[in-house]
Amino acid sequence: MDSFDCDRAWKNLMRIRVEQVSFAAGRVTQKGTPISGYEVLRNVSFVVEKGNRIAIVGASGSGKTTLLKLLNRLIEPSAGSIEFEGKPYSEIPVLQLRQQILFVAQEPKLFGTTIREALIYPLKLRNLKDIDQRIDQVVERMNIPREWLDRSELELSTGERQWIAIARALICQPAVLLLDEPIANLDAARSEILLKVLAQVDSTVLVVTHQFEWAERFAGRILQLQQGQLIRNEMGIDWNSVKNTIAQIEREEAAEWD
Repeated sequence: MDSFDCDRAWKNLMRIRVEQVSFAAGRVTQKGTPISGYEVLRNVSFVVEKGNRIAIVGASGSGKTTLLKLLNRLIEPSAGSIEFEGKPYSEIPVLQLRQQILFVAQEPKLFGTTIREALIYPLKLRNLKDIDQRIDQVVERMNIPREWLDRSELELSTGERQWIAIARALICQPAVLLLDEPIANLDAARSEILLKVLAQVDSTVLVVTHQFEWAERFAGRILQLQQGQLIRNEMGIDWNSVKNTIAQIEREEAAEWD
């Protein structure tokens, strides 16, 4: 294979390119003094390839959720650029991008009068067929009780709503799936089911998590953020080093507030 073919083959594998991305936002100090233009993320660069299973880790406040929101274009970078399959985000209509790159928040809103309607809604938006079959498949794969389908969102717990939101994302079969703390509110059984389901999907998956034991089983690659900077982008993961680094950072930050 010549160099041109190698380059083309690599581009076919590339899902997302993040190039020198920063995001600035206002915040206040402990004494309430406003600070404008605080950089939540600073000069972050990496590439996501097709089929990657990536865990995004770091101490609280390191910019993990902000990064997911940038990838879903819920917010725009203050500097730098992001591309999806070789095309700048700015050239892709937002709704079209979000049909390919789905974000599931830690406390999602389902926007349906019943759970069944919440699952159907994104399928109708995409004009997809075989809706009943798709719902049956995801209900079976994720062990969703059938009686939930006729309940309202308000009748479910936070963890149950998160479970349905993940199911709703999976039913759409996105190119990229972004999950923010997906097992934070799940019991051990559902955490285990999610591991098995994510191992079988075709989507590229990026997960923000503090659950290192779960992440170690899920991820083939890690992105570690520290105070808004990417300090680790590895496939051969030394999880003990990761845990020790984050624990040390959190101890130091806690000491600053004492």
